[in-house]
Amino acid sequence: MTTARDVEYDVDGVRMVGRLSLPDGDGQRPAVVIAHEGPGLDDYQKARASRFAELGYVAFALDYHGGGKPLADRDEMMARLGQLGADPDRTRKLARAGLEVLLAEARADMSKVAAVGYCFGGTLVLELARSGADLRAVVGFHPGLATTRPQDAANINAKVLVCVGTDDPFIPLEQRMAFEDEMRAAGVDWRMNLYGGVEHSFTHPWAEHVDIPGVKYHQATDERSWRAMLDLFDEAFA
Repeated sequence: MTTARDVEYDVDGVRMVGRLSLPDGDGQRPAVVIAHEGPGLDDYQKARASRFAELGYVAFALDYHGGGKPLADRDEMMARLGQLGADPDRTRKLARAGLEVLLAEARADMSKVAAVGYCFGGTLVLELARSGADLRAVVGFHPGLATTRPQDAANINAKVLVCVGTDDPFIPLEQRMAFEDEMRAAGVDWRMNLYGGVEHSFTHPWAEHVDIPGVKYHQATDERSWRAMLDLFDEAFA
């Protein structure tokens, strides 16, 4: 039976509240840090940690906005994401703080660690990888692929998977091509799965509640991309 609890931690005086979930048993297990979508750490995002735990992973859903809850104001959210996108040092610091919480858990196998992110959370875990974090796998679901420091891809140690809808207006073709160039130049073990006719936030059943054009849940792609992630984990943790 899995267990879950909230964990409070501090990043530069800001109180963060993430969700730690543990699988059944008492031995060490592969570990996954999870970064939420742009609006914040909602209940669905927290439940992802439990879903990983049910599969035998130690999982921590980090918080990069503070307070462990979603932002109510869309303009505030967009402003914060804009600031973080322009400040990779801050983004990486938030990611590493969550990773440290995960690795402080005694049951986490520090030789088998992955980072998974959704929407801007995908951007965040990619920046974590670019910082040289000791990860075996990094997965971004509908992630922002742009970075102000593409040269830092040379620091990536992990196998990288990004899952993108072809009709996602927030990840245009030019951004995908620039990411491909970045990965190729750095010699990263990477892959990009493209899902035809699929828009942004295809993994989140509540996506359309935000009423933003180009944002839409897609169940088949949600399931297909999840399986692709698990295949990568099997390879990376073998």
